[in-house]
Amino acid sequence: MKHKLLLGDEAVALGAIHAGLSGVYAYPGTPSTEITEYIQNNELACRRGVHSRWCCNEKTAMEAALGMSYAGKRALVCMKHVGMNVCADAFVNAAITGVGGGLIVLAADDPSMHSSQNEQDSRFYANFAMVPIFEPSNQQEAYDMMEQAFEMSEKMRLPVLMRMVTRMAHSRASVAVKDEVREENLFNLSEGKNWVLLPAIARKQYQVLLDKQPDMLQDAEQSQFNKLCLTEKKGLGVIACGIAYNYVQEACCDELSGILKVSQYPLPEQQIKLLAAKSDTLLVVEDGQPVVEQSIRGILGTDYHVKGRLTGDLPRTGELTPDNVAKAVGKKVKLTFEKAQNVVGRPPALCPGCGHRDVYNALNQVAAEYPHARIFGDIGCYTLGALPPFNSIASCVDMGASITMAKGAADAGLFPAIAVIGDSTFTHSGMTGLLDAVNDNANITIIISDNLTTAMTGGQDSAGTNKFEAICLGLGVPPEHVRVVIPLPKNMDEITRIIREEINYKGVSVIIPRRECMQTLSRKLRQKKIQQ
Repeated sequence: MKHKLLLGDEAVALGAIHAGLSGVYAYPGTPSTEITEYIQNNELACRRGVHSRWCCNEKTAMEAALGMSYAGKRALVCMKHVGMNVCADAFVNAAITGVGGGLIVLAADDPSMHSSQNEQDSRFYANFAMVPIFEPSNQQEAYDMMEQAFEMSEKMRLPVLMRMVTRMAHSRASVAVKDEVREENLFNLSEGKNWVLLPAIARKQYQVLLDKQPDMLQDAEQSQFNKLCLTEKKGLGVIACGIAYNYVQEACCDELSGILKVSQYPLPEQQIKLLAAKSDTLLVVEDGQPVVEQSIRGILGTDYHVKGRLTGDLPRTGELTPDNVAKAVGKKVKLTFEKAQNVVGRPPALCPGCGHRDVYNALNQVAAEYPHARIFGDIGCYTLGALPPFNSIASCVDMGASITMAKGAADAGLFPAIAVIGDSTFTHSGMTGLLDAVNDNANITIIISDNLTTAMTGGQDSAGTNKFEAICLGLGVPPEHVRVVIPLPKNMDEITRIIREEINYKGVSVIIPRRECMQTLSRKLRQKKIQQ
């Protein structure tokens, strides 16, 4: 064994490589991005030819990984929690078809919404699909679990969800890694008849999935990652899930009747009942939504006293801390994690020199000429156009929503309806909205702000780079209404003139402001200087 200092994301990535990974499929999304980046830059992964290109979105990633699994190879799918919404169709149906080679779906949840629009908990998806869940409590477990999860996936013939949270993904710890690592699986094409979800086959496969549930439960009861510790005391018992187990340990809970650490699901019901029998009350400590707290009530009955986020003993929103966990178990709170006093908040802002700034300056100038103008925004750096000094966009809901929301508003009679979407977001989920608009000849103007990268998550490749004009033409936008501009202050007169012209065109028009992201450009210039 040797030791490496690794982020939780990096521990997952290295564990997957050492477990014989053949391909990682992902769309960049904080806090999951570093997993794929680590695999892309890992020497062993490069030597083995592990597939590690970015996908257009999480649905295509899930489907491609399922195809690799069908061929007998081990595959990993990575995304942030909202990506589970995008891949849900393929994810849930993969539990019905089953898998060939091991298939792990890594969902990185973001309690406190550090870089997200909601706090959804991916464990609900695994419960919905009725597949196993692994939830590491530390970086060592994140590494060790990968081999276990792949083996379980192949044994059960099911996809396995691994759920992490931001604090785990982006913190570092020393990890003992193997000297000898597993080779990749041999190509082994699975029997295909169960992969065709015609109703007659799907009904049979659904029963197969139900029949696997007792074995999944038995594995969880015996898992090395679930640990029940009982004491001689009587009183409060704690069920701690994943990273929350560390907060319970830090709170020095020496007066408890017992602690059950849960890092593999389905919930180990026998261990829960043993702890409940020894305790007067159970406190459920879980980062995210009260998934386990709700389930415990079903296992123990509504008469048993269960505390947690639902009861207000722990905060209903945001990340847990050792302080609020200590308070929940009756310890004196030291408030070591309270917010610093007299520190002025600094809201995020677009980088100096960013092309999005010039886009919003031009849009604001033209939009001011129309009393009912609305600019519908999307997910990316340019979402910051909602903040001062621009105050430009009227909505930001989900990836790709700007185009379809602008279309819906135009259908209702709004004029002008303008959509702003980034290059990576457009290929992620904006193209279908554009096709809807073209088919209905919607009276909207679409701005695809192209900075030649996926900037918000660190500068990964954007799937549509140098293809946007061809995509728009292929989807049916008239050639004379696909316009390209360079967003610079010196071009402001030209940009505003083109925006006016396209707003006044009664149909679908696309304007593509194109200028490289300042951050990726700076990195390229620094690298060029080093090479010289």
